[in-house]
Formats: sequence, structure tokens, C-alpha cells
Amino acid sequence: MIFALCNEIKLRRPEIDDYEVIETIYFGGGTPSLLSTSALKFIIDTIYENYLVSDDVEITIEANPDDLTKEKIESLAKTEVNRLSIGIQSFFEEDLKLMNRAHNAQEALDCLSIATQEFDNISIDLIYGIPGMSAERWKENLKIALNSGVPHISSYALTVEPNTALSSFIEKGVIAPVEDKLAQEHFDILVDTMENAGFEYYEFSNFGKTGYFSKNNTAYWQGKHYLGIGPSAHSYNGKERSWNIKNNSKYIKALEQNELPREIEELTTTDKYNEYIMTGLRTIWGVSLKKIEDDFGLTYKNYCLKQIQKHLDEHLLFLDGDTLLVTKKGKFLSDGIASDLFLLNLG
Repeated sequence: MIFALCNEIKLRRPEIDDYEVIETIYFGGGTPSLLSTSALKFIIDTIYENYLVSDDVEITIEANPDDLTKEKIESLAKTEVNRLSIGIQSFFEEDLKLMNRAHNAQEALDCLSIATQEFDNISIDLIYGIPGMSAERWKENLKIALNSGVPHISSYALTVEPNTALSSFIEKGVIAPVEDKLAQEHFDILVDTMENAGFEYYEFSNFGKTGYFSKNNTAYWQGKHYLGIGPSAHSYNGKERSWNIKNNSKYIKALEQNELPREIEELTTTDKYNEYIMTGLRTIWGVSLKKIEDDFGLTYKNYCLKQIQKHLDEHLLFLDGDTLLVTKKGKFLSDGIASDLFLLNLG
């Protein structure tokens, strides 16, 4: 698999202009932390050999607490990796068991204690809206996270995927269903707590100290181009979206024959407009009405102005000059608001 990944990296070099600089390298999806240090270095070296990489590139690896032993963290610290994204989810045993996580609460605490000694740039994931989680337990989760000193926290509402143990327990009445009211309460606590702690709420699910916003995620929200390598990976070049096949063996076989195992979708103007609305409203940068007119045309701008009026009246959106932003009241509803601004019937 490592050789297939590196071959794809080489084969896709022509997709990047000579002047384009790689600002972020992100190892995510599945369990990339299971890669050996030598395999990780081989992949990173291949990127450096084939692309122009920024001097202050952000290189992130996703990991779960049960993968991050002291030896693993110290080993990663000796590589070019300079940012960890750790799937803590909760510091409480009952929450982790309910979500069927592989790690326990002590492992979450231990890995974070060691990681903060080796890495300055760390992000952790926390889940809210968990059935049975009181407001006090959620506050304690946030307190523990903040006391650890991490400069970035991503937090998401619990979603129940079909055909999982959790969905089965809810259907059988063993566990209470996920409630929007509970998630809203936890969300409000999250925003107030993080802002009071000096974190900037720069995207709907992300909070960072100054200088610690995720470069990888920010690039996506700001519509920058990205290249996805590996099975199921997605890419975007401003005009097209592509995705690799999911099947590992077919992926490897295709690359052994120097073929790119992917599908490509050409994006219409409406596709690009809708994506800009969706990503822009989730961030502190908002949506520029001038950009809509310049990039998509006056018809799109006028449609947007018509659709936003009721949300302005309800104080869910506001205009700061030319920029459309979501109010604090509208944050939890931002995805629904965005969908109301989507346009479906133009080319």
C-alpha cells in the first residue's frame, strides 16, 4: 500500500502548477497512526521530492488515544509531523462505552499528558449531545480539555449511523435517543466556554488559539485546491471534484499499472455557488456578496439577497458591509440556513 500511495503522489504531480506551494499535509481517515515511522517518512519524503513544500508546512496525523503510546508519540515527534489530531471524544468512561470507542478514559488522559510534552500543536475532538450526558459532565469535559493546554479543539454533535450498535440500542430503547434540545444546550455551553477561554470560534465545529487554526481545514472552507491520496480520498481543483475508489486491492492493482483509480465530476457554476455558501457561512470569514457577483454572476447575487431576507429579519444572519455572516443565535442552524440559500436549477 505504501508504494501505491507514493506512486499516486508521483503520478498526480502534473495536476499541481509549478508555482503552487504545499501548505499542509494531512494523514487522516482510518488509523494513519498505525504507520511505522519509516513508512511515514517515506511518504513525506516522496511529497518533498515531487512538490514545492512551504517552509512552515503543517503536517498533521490523526490518531486515537489507544494508538498513542509513549513510544509512539516520541517516535512521531522525531519525524516531520508537527501537529497531532487526537480523537479523544470524551474523558468519561460511560460516554466512551456508549460510543463503542476502543480507548478508555485513562488512556485519553495519559496520551494527552504525554503528547503535550512532545508537541506544541495539538487538536482534540470532543463529542456533545450524548444521551445521558448532563450539562455538568459536558462542562467537566471542556474543563479537562482546557486544563491540558491544547491550542485547538474540534467539537461535534453526536450522530447515529445506521446499522451500528448505538443505533440498535436506541431502537430497542436501551439508550435514549439523541435529542436536538440537549445538543443545543451543550453547543451553547461549548461556545461560551471556549470564547471565555480565549479561543476563536473560527468555524462551526472548530475553536483555535491565535496561530493555531487548522491550515488543512481552513483551506477547504476557503475553497482552496487540495489533492487527496489513497483509497476513497477526494480532491478538488476549483473546476472538478474527483474521488478514488474505496477498494484497497483494486486501488493498489491500478497503481501498479500506473493508472489513477478515480472518478471525476465537473462542477457547474451552481455547484460551486452552493459549496461557497455552505462552507462560507460556517466560518468567521462569511460569504462575500461581491465574490458571488464576480465569480458566479449577478443572477446568483440577486437570488442570494432574496433568500437571506427572512434570516436577516429573524436575526440569524447579518451583513457586515459586503460580508454575510451568521449570528450567534443562528450558529447552531447554519447548515439549514445554508441549504435555504442553495440554488438548484441553474447551470
